[in-house]
Amino acid sequence: MTTDAADAWHALLDADTGLALESGAQLRAGLDRAGLVFGTRQLCSVLRPRFFSPAEYATLQHRVRPLMRAFQTAFGAAMADRSARAQFRLADWEESLVVEDRSGVAPSPTSRLDAFVTADGMSITEYNGETPAGAAFNDALADCFVNLPVTRAFAAQWWCRPIASRHGVLRVLLDQWEAWSGTRRLPRIAILDWDDVPTKVEFALFRAYFEARGIACIIGDPRACEYRDGRLWLGGAPIDLVYKRVLIHELVGRLGLEHDVTRAVRENAVCFANGFRSKILHKKASLAVLSDERNAAWWDREAAAAIAAHIPWTRVVEERRTVGPDGASIDLLAWCAVHRSRLVLKPNDDYGGAGIVLGWTVSDAAWEAALRHAAAEPFIVQQRVTIPRESYPAVVDGVLVYADRQVDTAPFICHGDYVDGVLSRLSTEELLNVTAGGGSQTPTFLVERR
Repeated sequence: MTTDAADAWHALLDADTGLALESGAQLRAGLDRAGLVFGTRQLCSVLRPRFFSPAEYATLQHRVRPLMRAFQTAFGAAMADRSARAQFRLADWEESLVVEDRSGVAPSPTSRLDAFVTADGMSITEYNGETPAGAAFNDALADCFVNLPVTRAFAAQWWCRPIASRHGVLRVLLDQWEAWSGTRRLPRIAILDWDDVPTKVEFALFRAYFEARGIACIIGDPRACEYRDGRLWLGGAPIDLVYKRVLIHELVGRLGLEHDVTRAVRENAVCFANGFRSKILHKKASLAVLSDERNAAWWDREAAAAIAAHIPWTRVVEERRTVGPDGASIDLLAWCAVHRSRLVLKPNDDYGGAGIVLGWTVSDAAWEAALRHAAAEPFIVQQRVTIPRESYPAVVDGVLVYADRQVDTAPFICHGDYVDGVLSRLSTEELLNVTAGGGSQTPTFLVERR
């Protein structure tokens, strides 16, 4: 159905040059009005949303749920046993923050998976359990698309509506606040990150969304916060809930463990989402924990089947024997050295595509050097997955053009449990990441024939 919907959308553009050009111009103007830029680039560079049928979206939700149960089982094992926690390769300071956390609330109330969905199935390659971005961007992009001339023409034959995402973020933040405070009084929210980050545009979208629902919200740099009188303050008033967008390792790395924000959280003086314990599952080693044969006894039958179907073979890079992706016992480093075309190296805790090495894109010498570096640092090695491609239109210099784009499906997860919203990223590059400069975002719509 979604292929037919895309073909119908493209046919409308192909049949009427004016429709295509007017839609492209209105989209660009809408992006400008909404401030939908990432750095200096408009956030969306294509003239079509991503399409899901209701059945496809339901299938995605169904497949993800047992995987999330496996992640939560792994988190429980990590909190219960230090040797299990060691598999995630926390830094010493992270270990101390995780152990002393006494907030009593969920570690990752809002999170996001990175997945590649093909006709043959779904592969989960990362779990962003700390600072999942993009929900407000997704909904604002949908607003730019809903009344385009081509959308109106398409809607005459196809029922279509955006899959919204930001409401799920707000819902879990309020749930987190109620669990922490014991009250349903609306909190004063602070969105914290550095003043110069490119995602600051999205913070303003969230602030407007919160304030439209009667929730006070301020955006600020952690360095502007003050901890006094048992409260964390920003902008001349105390903060109830921090919607944390600053990365924990940057917060501690730049400001230290005794900075006012970190002290307030350590002393449980402010509700903090996502909290320090989110680091456990956010580590890319969490996929190695799910994939590793040493942990097979942790999973129930449904979770084990979901792991086998959807988690690519992943291991922490280290000198050891393990079961390889083909089921045979291997010497991990020696095997990786000769199978670079099948493998990806990723740092255990970084973002924006930093440090990732795609084995099939580098020489043998470069791969060997990368493997040596990975063995000396916390890195994972992961089996290459099939990346789906779709054709997307764009208006370039007044001409309608089509290009195949690689497609990343990134479902938003509420309470570490269920899917509520989807981020769709597109790229002509092998690394699908907007932060890395090689990608674009487009909104996600449900479609059915009328």
